[in-house]
Amino acid sequence: MDNLAGMRVFQRVVEDGSFSAAGRRLGMAPSSVSRAIGDLERDLGARLFQRTTRKLSLTEAGQVYFERTGKILNDVDEARLAVGQVGGAPSGILRVTTPSGIGREMIVQALPDFLAAYPGIRVVLTMSDTLVDLVATGIDLGIRVGRLADSSLIARKIADSPRLLCASPGYIAREGAPAHPSELEARNCLTFRRHPGANIWQFQRNGERAEVKASGNFFAPDANALSAAAVAGMGLIILPDWNIGQELRSGALRPVLTDWQIDPPTSPIYAVYPHQRLLAPKVRVFIDFLVKRFAI
Repeated sequence: MDNLAGMRVFQRVVEDGSFSAAGRRLGMAPSSVSRAIGDLERDLGARLFQRTTRKLSLTEAGQVYFERTGKILNDVDEARLAVGQVGGAPSGILRVTTPSGIGREMIVQALPDFLAAYPGIRVVLTMSDTLVDLVATGIDLGIRVGRLADSSLIARKIADSPRLLCASPGYIAREGAPAHPSELEARNCLTFRRHPGANIWQFQRNGERAEVKASGNFFAPDANALSAAAVAGMGLIILPDWNIGQELRSGALRPVLTDWQIDPPTSPIYAVYPHQRLLAPKVRVFIDFLVKRFAI
């Protein structure tokens, strides 16, 4: 095994924490991974790992090698990308993860035009409302909504989505539409939560502000569950319009209290990707396409 390949095996073992886990990611048997590390250690004349039956940890030499080889491999990968950008159209498999609502209402709707513009790119799209670790899963690009947590990911804003207070026609006929935000504290509000409690919903109108504690008999950390509960007539929800596009178009949900503006009025939508100095062309053109498509 050449030095570059050995470095990649070593980096994967450190990142995954074991020979077997690294082997699964690399498509190698654990014995082949162990042999590659042994060859690397003999070539370097230094032990890189402390091995026990229960734990694998870096030696001091291993830590130094990990830091230096990471930079080397990053430079090699960037050189390959730079060559690929000269005179050639972007190509390859683009792996994207997105929340299900955005995936359905925005990303999938945009894909036909994107793929027609870049026929050399193939897209693998995962729609999940669970936050996905892009680095661990090898995904190129994630779509995220709302305030972003601090991370090593690079973010670019692609759109803003209006937030709406909605209820089903059945709920409105039974309970009536609220005329003022203060009424919401006595209503069944369906809130985005993992545990019981109240959400603070804020509104403004012509300089007047209103803040209410929204709570009810149903809550969920899942926008699809909340929209389904609202359609069933269980109560009122606040969600971005991309979460409930189908329901709004069909009339299954209707905006209420429309003379008041929810604060904040929109939810930002970002494209995020792992940090690297040179972005892969397939990722760059997809982000540029989304920004232009949704024209923030």
